[in-house]
Amino acid sequence: MRLPDDIVECLGAVFAGENLVAHLKTLAFLASRERRKSVKIAFMKRFPLFIVLPLFAVTMSAQSPTPSDGRDVKFEDPLFDKLVGNWRVVRKFGDGRTAENTVRVGWVLNHQFLELHYLDVATPPQYEAMAFIGFDHKMSRYVLHWLDIFGGRASEVIGYGTLDEAAHSLYFTFNTPDGGQFMNVYAFDPATKNWTSVMRQKSKGPWSLFAEDKFTPLAPKP
Repeated sequence: MRLPDDIVECLGAVFAGENLVAHLKTLAFLASRERRKSVKIAFMKRFPLFIVLPLFAVTMSAQSPTPSDGRDVKFEDPLFDKLVGNWRVVRKFGDGRTAENTVRVGWVLNHQFLELHYLDVATPPQYEAMAFIGFDHKMSRYVLHWLDIFGGRASEVIGYGTLDEAAHSLYFTFNTPDGGQFMNVYAFDPATKNWTSVMRQKSKGPWSLFAEDKFTPLAPKP
């Protein structure tokens, strides 16, 4: 099949290796659907590999985007690596009461979450909780699921966290089912290698201290 003379004239410079954009006739020609089809056939015959291979690569890339979250995107966090281990935690409540827990901390579920397993040292234990800290890569924020013996309503909300690198701290905030707010701040002390967790709550009035946890290691970390 022979292309029309005006098409051959427009494409002559392209086949010669000159810049396509520099030719107004070529741009006008490409605006025509029917003539674009003719050009595609001509290009495929002249440069089949140069056309097909890039289009194939672009198509495959569009069909297989890199996931921001998922099984193969693990949660790696150098600050929380320092929390892994076994701890003695002394909790002082805002009203002056105290309690003592042991806390076992480790990476779980394919390194997607850091689990903190709290258990009261009383016999029988008066409190137990499991906290799971993860990271939402798409939203670039930490998440905290807190499950304890107080049941489903108290644990139905998720805490969202932000990192303060300079202070070695993570701030988690929760919007409670009753319309209040709760904040839990985990902070690492580089000098002592210990951690604290300060919890504050707000209902209808100002923020008040709920409790403060002080972590000290039970045994050397592995």
